[in-house]
Amino acid sequence: MATITSLGIGSGLDLSTLLTNLSTAEKARLTPITNAQSSNTAKLTAYGTLKSALSTFNDASKAMASADLYKSSTATSSLSSAVTVTTTAGAASGTYAIGVTQLAKAQSLISGVQPDTTTALGTTGSTRTLTIQQGGTAKPLTINLTDAQTSLGGMRDAINNAGGGVTASVLKVSDGSYQLIVSANNSGVNNAMSISVTGDDKLNSVIGYTAGSEATNGMKQSVEAKNAKLTLNGTPIERDSNIVTDAPEGVTLNLLATTTTGNDASVTVTKDTTAAATAITNFVNAYNTLQDSFSSLTKYTAVDANTDTQNTNNGALLGDSVLRDIQVKLKSAISSAQGSGTFTNLAAIGITQDPTNNGNLKIDSTKLTAALKNNTVAVSQLIVGDGKKTGIGTMVTNLATGFIATDGSIETAKTGINNTLKQLTKQYNSTNDSINDTIARYKTSFTALDVAMSKLKNTGDYLTQQFEAMNSSSS
Repeated sequence: MATITSLGIGSGLDLSTLLTNLSTAEKARLTPITNAQSSNTAKLTAYGTLKSALSTFNDASKAMASADLYKSSTATSSLSSAVTVTTTAGAASGTYAIGVTQLAKAQSLISGVQPDTTTALGTTGSTRTLTIQQGGTAKPLTINLTDAQTSLGGMRDAINNAGGGVTASVLKVSDGSYQLIVSANNSGVNNAMSISVTGDDKLNSVIGYTAGSEATNGMKQSVEAKNAKLTLNGTPIERDSNIVTDAPEGVTLNLLATTTTGNDASVTVTKDTTAAATAITNFVNAYNTLQDSFSSLTKYTAVDANTDTQNTNNGALLGDSVLRDIQVKLKSAISSAQGSGTFTNLAAIGITQDPTNNGNLKIDSTKLTAALKNNTVAVSQLIVGDGKKTGIGTMVTNLATGFIATDGSIETAKTGINNTLKQLTKQYNSTNDSINDTIARYKTSFTALDVAMSKLKNTGDYLTQQFEAMNSSSS
């Protein structure tokens, strides 16, 4: 059987070009599939962009819908060397005279001098328990000490490792002179300590301490536990700590030094609308940025009347129902009326939609500032509402949170596209296999044609030679 090394050699026909043209025609069957893959992949990317833009917008919406934002205040102290002040949400505006007569202190106890930190100070072989009691009702810290743990260093480590409300350290007074220090972690009389050792009288005589028994105590008090004492507008107040968080409510006083008679610190608390104004402005900017994203993702470029294909610069989500639903619901929530208070819509506090600029929001800063200054509560009712279902900010936040949730409309749409892409991949592979099989059949047929034509040609050439030879013999 003749062997064909190149299509067309046997037949003299341009079978190679014919096969190429047929292959091109067959592969055109893949074009609609690849176009669909590209379109769906672009949509998948566009949904990712949409979700990211919504997430950023949602952050701004959450910040604006925080109830504490509209309870903000600021405070100053006329005597910051003695009293500094901060506020939390809900602090009432006012001026308070703060006098400090005593600062709170944490108790500290110190042992007698020992020659080193490693020598055991207890009775060898004893079973002993170290107990540190703070306050009359607090659960005591109990530690079982081995013989080795009765040294200064051993007791220091055992106390610190127990994780109680005290801290131990070793003080080196000089070479050959060491003392154990035990300090309460928190200030105040309620955190004053008593220390005892049961099962080892010898060690108890080294570190035992009971208030009022100074003559028999092993440890001495180096710093007395004290409460902070102050007056607020003349009313005496006593606290364990120098950080007073409830006098008055919402105001935190940090006591640094005592004041002299007639020289109280004047603490002034005033309403602060700056944070609320900033959050509202950030929300408006985020909304406008989101609108720009909508416009980009749905951009349409008109084409000539006689053109069959759309412009390739069109947005990937042009005509997309998911995006349109999101856009309509957000605009509806923002323009909705809320409640029956002083302000029932955003326009009442200076925020309006600009129909000439893609429906973007714009702010009348003067009107917003006046609304926040004169009626912060009404602004909060408009934006925050009940913090669950009502209030423009709350409603918008709920919507945006739902859109970007794992079971939200965007993720549902992405799941549908991913499923479509999987089907398109299967369709592509199946079609491609069919094309390859068809081209292979064409090639086999063309090769057989080449072989047959080559055989006919060889037979013709042979017969021609025979006829020529016969004619020559006859002559």
